Amino acid sequence: MPRLASIAPVFSVADVDATIRWYEEHLGCVSFPFPPSPPHVFAIVSRDDIEIMFQRIDAYLKPEIYNSRSGGVWDAYFRMSGVRDFYEAIRNEVEIKQLLRQQPYGAWEFEVKDPNGYILVFSEMAE
Repeated sequence: MPRLASIAPVFSVADVDATIRWYEEHLGCVSFPFPPSPPHVFAIVSRDDIEIMFQRIDAYLKPEIYNSRSGGVWDAYFRMSGVRDFYEAIRNEVEIKQLLRQQPYGAWEFEVKDPNGYILVFSEMAE
């Protein structure tokens, strides 16, 4: 029986180089850009078991849709362990859209806005 193994969001960005630097510096990712030297047209960043891909679109500007629904509009949702420690490590270095809080469904979550306007949610289920 076929089995899906993983999924990676693919974000459109105007500047792949600046984007991968932000993910490396603030989220601890490792990058794999293409071509190897700037200007990059594509890149993958990874940390632990996750990947995000970036595709360059010249002059791309992500539409601001966060407030289009109550509770915000998310672009990527990361399930993780150690969310409280991760929050403390990055909260003064990145734009926090929503502070760390426990949701009615039990998860502890916080939201980060990356430099391109993508909303990243980091979550850990409460024990």
